[in-house]
Amino acid sequence: MATEIAQLIGEGIARLGRVTDQPRHEAEILLAAALERPRSYLMAHPEERILDCEATDRYEAHVTRRAHGEPIAYILGEKEFWSMPLEVTPDVLIPRPETELAVERALAHLHENAPGRVLDLAAGSGAIALAIARERPRLQLIGTDVAPAAVLVARTNAARLAIPNVEFRQGSWYDPVPNERFALIVSNPPYIAEDDPRVERDVRRYEPHAALFSGPDGLEALRKVVADAGRHLLSGGWLVVEHGDRQGEAVRALFDAAGLLEVSTHRDLGGHDRCTEGRWPVPGA
Repeated sequence: MATEIAQLIGEGIARLGRVTDQPRHEAEILLAAALERPRSYLMAHPEERILDCEATDRYEAHVTRRAHGEPIAYILGEKEFWSMPLEVTPDVLIPRPETELAVERALAHLHENAPGRVLDLAAGSGAIALAIARERPRLQLIGTDVAPAAVLVARTNAARLAIPNVEFRQGSWYDPVPNERFALIVSNPPYIAEDDPRVERDVRRYEPHAALFSGPDGLEALRKVVADAGRHLLSGGWLVVEHGDRQGEAVRALFDAAGLLEVSTHRDLGGHDRCTEGRWPVPGA
């Protein structure tokens, strides 16, 4: 039996109210995806009756998955980052808006037309590397990730977006680039403490544990990234890392201990410490 768009959205709102504070917004996203229509179409035609039973079945399945707490990005298999539609699977962390700050800080240190090489550690879906590669087409980007499934997702995104100046390699941290040096290294490593009570239950349940958590204080991965950066940075090269909103002071101390200069922490749009950066010394400077 045909059902009006408004009725389908209403049914979704009723079921999603338990898991989100934006049930209408999410119901519209899921219905638009099921119908392969833009959200604007739904809002302009609320009284239209949907005759496509397969589409309504898809919508109901989407709503059921979301009602159980599964993130929309995994349900739809896609998440936008830096105005790019990225494929995401449960093998990779869902890109967050605050991670765009790491891209902004990296770009601030990379001249628009200068050639060079940039390394993205713990690349996941490839979000950071792909954003930089698109903005700086003369640069060569290399992304590494320990998870083979994540590397496959990143390579798929590079192919889908037709971004040629990026390469993804499988391996732990710097292992895939043993003797290589870069003008800039950027990373959004796992940085959440294992017992952090602020982590939402569904984040723990659905997103890859290894991409989120990093020991009892959340700093294990950051220690590795920062301590080894000097062996892979060119003179005057920059290290930019994302970290937790309460880790700015600790990360600056890691940068200082590693010998990086001009160390500073930048805040995200929410006013929270989010990225720390520093420069590898130039001999004789």
